[in-house]
Amino acid sequence: MSFDVDVTKRLGERQIGAAFTAEDGLIVLFGPSGAGKTSTLNMIAGLLRPDRGHVRIDGETLFDSAQRVDMPVQRRRIGYVFQEPRLFPHKRVRANLLYGSHNAGRALAFDETIAFLGIGHLLDRWPRSLSGGEARRVAIGRALLAGARFLLLDEPLSSLDRPRREEIMRAIEHIRDVLRLPVLMVTHDSEEAERLGTQIVRL
Repeated sequence: MSFDVDVTKRLGERQIGAAFTAEDGLIVLFGPSGAGKTSTLNMIAGLLRPDRGHVRIDGETLFDSAQRVDMPVQRRRIGYVFQEPRLFPHKRVRANLLYGSHNAGRALAFDETIAFLGIGHLLDRWPRSLSGGEARRVAIGRALLAGARFLLLDEPLSSLDRPRREEIMRAIEHIRDVLRLPVLMVTHDSEEAERLGTQIVRL
């Protein structure tokens, strides 16, 4: 899968944006806080409309200001894992994982997903009872089971202690190396970028 992204957006007094091309793998958007990394993810996802530019995934145009193309979010088939997991508090883990899974042909079976994420013992728990690392793994599982063709990960390791960070890193490496699902990931941590990224885009 190829990525061709060239977008800019004015937010207040700041002009933010990114321009890069990439092939399969894990692309890290790396830079300090305030560099526009999350805003770039939001433009790719369709949650924030660029002022100009384009987003093309595998040759398909998701956004092009010159051609007046702006594909709706629900048609982009993007799995977005936010910095806060945003699980539905009124649904148990199993129901969170299955939410939206009927809308697309899943590449992964339910049992396979919970096995590699190590979350089988969490299925009957409520989100409020999960640790930060557990909630992140559930959020990743929900994105995968919804049939995403690629993932957007916004600071997936932030605010976690070292053992929980290692759990999430291993899960991301499995997605990169075994599932071979393309990933765009935001981080400001150079160690994370070097370990996980097959390509690093500096903002």
